[in-house]
Amino acid sequence: MKRSTQWFFQEGRKLDDYSLFDFLHGYVYARWPYLYIGIGLGEHPIAKAFMHVRSMVSRRQPTEQTQNKKKGGMADTYHGKVLLPESAHTLVRVQKDIDLRDLEHVIPYPIARDIVLKNPDHIVVLECPCRSVREDPCLPLDVCMIIGEPFASFVLEHHTERSRPLSREQAVRLLEQERERGHVHHAFFKDAMLGRFYAICNCCSCCCGAIQSVRNGNPMLTSSGYLAHVDESRCIGCANCLEVCNFDALRIENGVITIIDAKCMGCGICVEACLEGALRLEREPTKGVPLEIVKLMDASVATQG
Repeated sequence: MKRSTQWFFQEGRKLDDYSLFDFLHGYVYARWPYLYIGIGLGEHPIAKAFMHVRSMVSRRQPTEQTQNKKKGGMADTYHGKVLLPESAHTLVRVQKDIDLRDLEHVIPYPIARDIVLKNPDHIVVLECPCRSVREDPCLPLDVCMIIGEPFASFVLEHHTERSRPLSREQAVRLLEQERERGHVHHAFFKDAMLGRFYAICNCCSCCCGAIQSVRNGNPMLTSSGYLAHVDESRCIGCANCLEVCNFDALRIENGVITIIDAKCMGCGICVEACLEGALRLEREPTKGVPLEIVKLMDASVATQG
């Protein structure tokens, strides 16, 4: 057993509701992410057989365990939060350990909503499983950033040919490059990954399983907390913004862009694409609370004080 695997297991043992099954689930997910994601996306030949077995196991899962962990669908156990660039940059620049628990007001899912960063300067970039399993993926592949321990060491030890360490400066540059390509930053959380944040992925609508899931009506991602707005007096109907929207949240009506509020995730890609300055982001309380790590840390200190 590799040192990082032992570390992963030891961290899980500190949690009251993290079972051996959860550890095995997390181990399989992190050890074979390309197989795991390939099956989940239906890109792997055994996907149909696996989904049948999973359905049978789910029906037989003990009722007590299900109630204790409040498990729902995939969106509850594996999900992401849309990040604006400044929030993503701040997350990779954190210089001290963080322990923020039960952030339901920010991460509105029944489980996997903690931000626990140990050794946050340990950042590893991994070839994106969603892109890697596609027949004609977007490039580059190495755009998924694993942050903190024991996750960074686990990925680096088990995926030596598909991962590499990053400095904070390199991580920020990667975020900037992906933003320039029109891709969305997501902070990802998973029940089997100790029920907490473990990665920032930089996602495109053509490859990302989570974005495609949202577009198909499954709420696997939650909004940044912002909503796009249009200044109709400045909009010339060029459709630049429509072409880059990852969530199919824009329409042209009478020569002017219209925002579909229910679909808009507040990522801001459309704002940056608008050469006329006709689009802007505004805080929208109905879309939730932004993941702003500094404010969350300050609030936690104030509460404890």
